[in-house]
Amino acid sequence: MRDKLEKLREAALGELNGAASAEEVQAVRTRYLGRKGLLTEVLRNLKDVPLEERPLLGGVSNTIKEELSERIGSRLLDIEQSAREKALIGERVDVTLPGRGIPYGRLHPLTRTLDEICSIFLSLGFDIAEGPDVETDYYNFEALNMPKDHPARDMQDTFYINTEWLLRTHTTAIQTRMLEDYAGATPVKVICPGKVYRKDDDDATHSHQFTQMEGLVVGYNISMADLKGTLEGLAKAMFGESRVIRFRPSYFQFTEPSVEVDVSCHICNGKGCSTCKGTGWIEILGAGMVHPNVLTMAGFDAEKVSGFAFGLGVERVAMLKYGIDDIRHFYTNDLRFLSAFKRFE
Repeated sequence: MRDKLEKLREAALGELNGAASAEEVQAVRTRYLGRKGLLTEVLRNLKDVPLEERPLLGGVSNTIKEELSERIGSRLLDIEQSAREKALIGERVDVTLPGRGIPYGRLHPLTRTLDEICSIFLSLGFDIAEGPDVETDYYNFEALNMPKDHPARDMQDTFYINTEWLLRTHTTAIQTRMLEDYAGATPVKVICPGKVYRKDDDDATHSHQFTQMEGLVVGYNISMADLKGTLEGLAKAMFGESRVIRFRPSYFQFTEPSVEVDVSCHICNGKGCSTCKGTGWIEILGAGMVHPNVLTMAGFDAEKVSGFAFGLGVERVAMLKYGIDDIRHFYTNDLRFLSAFKRFE
């Protein structure tokens, strides 16, 4: 009987040493120490052993059981420690590798352009005014010398909400509100940036939503020379000191006279290239002297005061400044496009 117990002990220890996982160790425990295990079966047969030998064999059996239990617990700890060390090795961070950069946001090119334009006009003493995107027909059209039956309204391709309310088609609507707020007092010197909306089909140069910047100056003895000097300063600040501008006659219902304003091409310096279509000039905005009817409707004495106004498309300026060939790039939120502007920071 004692020899049998020793053989069981040696067999159990051999299997424990060869066990490579916690499941295999638990299998050894069940095989030898379980309710129907081999050691348990030997202990049940002690009744067949002479009475005087039972205490000795019982002591040996308990010693073997305790030893196996201890060795099983120790083996389980070894396997757990080995698994932990293996996991740590697999998850180890190589501190010699370069760190991963943390992505961060940067200003959108439209925001960058708008901020630059605003900064230029703030340095010239202009205030910044804002107005609602959903505007009334009065401020968007009537107060700008466009009565309800005027054909100039057809040029706007307006998003109407109802007969009275619409999505503003130009930030000139903010100018009419500002003129009303000043109620005949001078000087008026404001810029009015904001989103505008028109029923255009989106393509490389058109969008149903875009950003405008309107400028307005009203006071005594304001002339076209003041307008030209202001816009020439803007062109030089945005595109370089060598830039010059020119006026071309145009028509806007709320200015008289009205002009289109071109800036000499910053790519070819006015010699003619594909960007300016060989003309040496690029159109950037519309402008003119504020129509006397607009001043009168806002409460100004058009016989004593005068003013000029201009409006530019911020996308247009940004496209020229950064060499962007499609206005839709501004709105598609392509990170490859947006990340390209970090070189301008």
